[in-house]
Amino acid sequence: MSASQTSSPDVPTLLVKIFGKDRPGITAGLFDTLAAYSVDVVDIEQVVTRGRMVLCALVTAPPRALEGDLRATVHSWAESIKMQAEIISGLGDNRPRGLGRSLVTVLGHPLTAEATAAIAAKIAKAGGNIDRIFRLAKYPVTAVEFAVSGVATEALRTALVTDAAKLGVDVAVVAAGLHRRAQRLVVMDVDSTLIQDEVIELFAAHAGCEDEVAEVTAAAMRGELDFEQSLHARVALLEGLDASVVDKVRSEVRLTPGARTLIRTLKRLGFQVGVVSGGFTQVTDDLQDRLGLDFAQANTLEIVDGKLTGKVTGEIVDRAGKARLLRRFAAEAGVPLSQTVAIGDGANDLDMLNAAGLGVAFNAKPVVREAAHTAVNVPFLDTVLYLLGVTREEVEAADAHEED
Repeated sequence: MSASQTSSPDVPTLLVKIFGKDRPGITAGLFDTLAAYSVDVVDIEQVVTRGRMVLCALVTAPPRALEGDLRATVHSWAESIKMQAEIISGLGDNRPRGLGRSLVTVLGHPLTAEATAAIAAKIAKAGGNIDRIFRLAKYPVTAVEFAVSGVATEALRTALVTDAAKLGVDVAVVAAGLHRRAQRLVVMDVDSTLIQDEVIELFAAHAGCEDEVAEVTAAAMRGELDFEQSLHARVALLEGLDASVVDKVRSEVRLTPGARTLIRTLKRLGFQVGVVSGGFTQVTDDLQDRLGLDFAQANTLEIVDGKLTGKVTGEIVDRAGKARLLRRFAAEAGVPLSQTVAIGDGANDLDMLNAAGLGVAFNAKPVVREAAHTAVNVPFLDTVLYLLGVTREEVEAADAHEED
């Protein structure tokens, strides 16, 4: 029977379902049993959860005179290995999936049944159908991926992301397709994203002006100063600080949990990774060397005769500058803007998050979470990998292989 014939909606088919305790050889045994009846395989799906297997095989039905014998033989084989079998007659293949294909990633810490029910209900209300569900990770968060069809990606994102925080989960919705496997560029903010610290505060601690810097920061947050004004005001307070403090600040910087894993895994996948920061090149250049980053851009503290002058030199990296640098890095990397991922936590990251193909608000303020494509509200930066469809098992397997 030809492929076109097996996909015809009028061809009789059998859905053979085997379930029970998982062990090696079950799949081979089922198809050995079916092979005696010269059936063709139309579809296969297998899931193992906590050691229990469900194996579904959609096959063409044998001649009517042999169907009863096939059923009896399959049931007998299943009983012989202490499994259960169910066989359902029908016509043709699975019904076609609806237009509009999306991948919905849900992160929970923990992932509750209540939240899962709410997400599934919202998908249905939006007109979507859940075709498959796959667990990406069980720790440090539970991450599951829903393959959804029948609704446009943007409409589905709007339906799901709005109330995600109320449900205690993070939700990302991206279009399905080949682009998921394509090369990407990932660009991150630094302060409170790649690292746990605010670099200007580390310098201020050495200069004894932490309170003054905090006051300027607060004024900027109230909208009394824009970023460039606040940058110059805060840096001016560092005037006269000995340049030797740069090495001390570098040693004080604390990477966010999961940062090394994220970057290491992205590089293995062939992605390019960069950082943009309203902080200082004196720190980002060191991070670039330590982490093997492809791109890094930040403001530069002016140093003259071994002292900080209280000024910055060169191009100012502000909110608009971050988006501009994202576009520049993408052009240099040869990656379309639609294939870029931006990660940040502050309002000055918003232009970059919105310009990227996927903007991720990482432990961000409410205004940033609401404006970004998706939000991650757990303190592990490597959870971003799950939004790209990478599983925890794949990460650990790659690490183990490298150690070997």
